[in-house]
Amino acid sequence: MSPRHRTRRDWRRWNGIALTAATIVATVWLATTNQLLLYIHPRYIVFTVIMAAFGLVFLVASFVPRSRHGHDHDHETQDEASASSGLRRWITASATIVTAAIALALVIVPPATLTSATADQREINSTNVLDTPQSADAVAPAGASERFTVRDWASLLRQTSDPVFYSGKPADVVGFVTPDPDDPENVFYVSRFIITCCAVDAQPIGVPVYLPDWTSSFHKDDWVQVTGGFETNPSAASAQPIALVPTSTKTVQQPDEPYLY
Repeated sequence: MSPRHRTRRDWRRWNGIALTAATIVATVWLATTNQLLLYIHPRYIVFTVIMAAFGLVFLVASFVPRSRHGHDHDHETQDEASASSGLRRWITASATIVTAAIALALVIVPPATLTSATADQREINSTNVLDTPQSADAVAPAGASERFTVRDWASLLRQTSDPVFYSGKPADVVGFVTPDPDDPENVFYVSRFIITCCAVDAQPIGVPVYLPDWTSSFHKDDWVQVTGGFETNPSAASAQPIALVPTSTKTVQQPDEPYLY
């Protein structure tokens, strides 16, 4: 095998090793810093870390010298065919650069949660996950409703718009602000994203809040905690028949686990 062909083969080998190492480092870093939750469902984290460990084993094994006897002619023929394709080399180099850049960005650039910009592209409360029945008995115990999440309330609001049902059931929810497209001056959603597998399939859900002139105190994408009770929506423009009328609304820090599952 000529030195030039050997150099090309070695370059491809080290290229693969470098990309594998970058992917493993990025995965382990995100897992140890608890940021892998921003990309995948918690139930897949252990599996992902285990796969990264297997990848590390294979990475170490790739450094073991391999015998070339009996294969030089075949490799040389393959290398010559590969070298004749400039397009293939260009694609390989481009893929290497893109993959390395992504892996490096995952480590250096702090990951960000999905925002109202994504929610605007996907209809709020359109996910079938909210079709799971919520029994009225679930909120019967005193104070039980205050422990309900945005997901719980969004599911109930999808099932019934009877204001009597919500009487005496106070809410205390945390989410980010997404303006109501029908009445953005007076109504906003306390929103969260539901993830079933990874951030790619995230679906926005939310609880409508009636708070006239809310833009004077809060901004789009602010994380807020809203407490209050549900009533017939005072907004004539909003399509939501029931809204949370707050007794307290305040800005809070983004939770460590911003998504719901």
